[in-house]
Amino acid sequence: MTTELVIEMGQRTIETALLLVAPALLFSLVAGLLVSLFQAVTQINEATLTFLPKILAVALALLIFFPWMLSIIIEFTSRILINIPNYVH
Repeated sequence: MTTELVIEMGQRTIETALLLVAPALLFSLVAGLLVSLFQAVTQINEATLTFLPKILAVALALLIFFPWMLSIIIEFTSRILINIPNYVH
């Protein structure tokens, strides 16, 4: 296993991880912005008010994007497992 191969595998792993968490993070960001806007308009300064909408937004994102996320992780895992003989040499 060469250094270049290890670096490439690490890069692909990080790229795949970022791709998988992106929908949940975006939904959480939008929910946080909407709650912050609501708090600014109504002048409610409650820090715990943002948690439930963010949790619900992430759950919604996971429900919507789960099939896509599953196909990405299956493709990544199968690519790793298929190339094991190449990694050994």
